[in-house]
Amino acid sequence: MYICSVMHISLLQTLADPTRFHIVELLCRGEHSVSDLVTKVDVDQSGVSRHLRILQQARFVRVRPEGQRRFYSLSPEPFMDIDAWVNQYRYLWEGRLDMFGQALARKRKDAQSMTGAKKSQRRARNERKNS
Repeated sequence: MYICSVMHISLLQTLADPTRFHIVELLCRGEHSVSDLVTKVDVDQSGVSRHLRILQQARFVRVRPEGQRRFYSLSPEPFMDIDAWVNQYRYLWEGRLDMFGQALARKRKDAQSMTGAKKSQRRARNERKNS
């Protein structure tokens, strides 16, 4: 388990940088060249290349050379690793959502009971007035 945690820490630390996260968000929409990314992240070419190298070392991106240009796209494996890790904790919010759903159902039932009781009280008052 410790090795898994170290791996996930490394992946999360890679994504923690705002520029790298922004690059990943852009690549989520499809393949981009370095020059495309430079114009979209407002970082110079050497900075974008450095971030792409870090993302590639962490397996987040893959590169496709085409002549002098390099095109980057996302690699699914690290995202699947993160998803598997997060899935271990899914019970935390699913259990809370289940409890929330049960509380809402009780509240609705109570509200319906109150509405029914108020209608009965009104009927009884109306019958007394009419008698």
